[in-house]
Amino acid sequence: MSQIGINIFVFFFTFFGMEAVAWFAHKYVMHGFLWNLHADHHKKDHNSFFERNDVFFVIFATPSSVLIYKGLETGGWEDWRVWIGFGIAAYGCCYFLVHDVFIHQRFSFIKKTDNWYLKGIRKAHKIHHKKTGKEDGACFGMLFVPFHFYKDYRRK
Repeated sequence: MSQIGINIFVFFFTFFGMEAVAWFAHKYVMHGFLWNLHADHHKKDHNSFFERNDVFFVIFATPSSVLIYKGLETGGWEDWRVWIGFGIAAYGCCYFLVHDVFIHQRFSFIKKTDNWYLKGIRKAHKIHHKKTGKEDGACFGMLFVPFHFYKDYRRK
């Protein structure tokens, strides 16, 4: 396999692998020992545009930035760390668009859709937010949620 092929594989493997990392971090970190940062995200009323939960953006962006920087510094564009960093960053961009823009409408340029996939994700996230406490959460994934959330929309 060529270096370009390896880099593309590493990028997509990282991108899709980030869903598992995000699920684990959401369930065991955000709803675990860092609940104090995530709790305000589950409140219905917010006093400001920003939430303490937004700190997780920095937490996830840091390894991405470091990997890209170190990879470019030592190995250039062929360094595998660059492509892991870009995979994490691409997942973060998708997460931001789905979670903050589409679901929570923090920026209102994607409001309505007839897309079965997006409707299923929105439904799963609403189920997640029905629980306002740390315990007994459901649907911790973001880009891939259990298939039954898509079922009603796939038939149409």
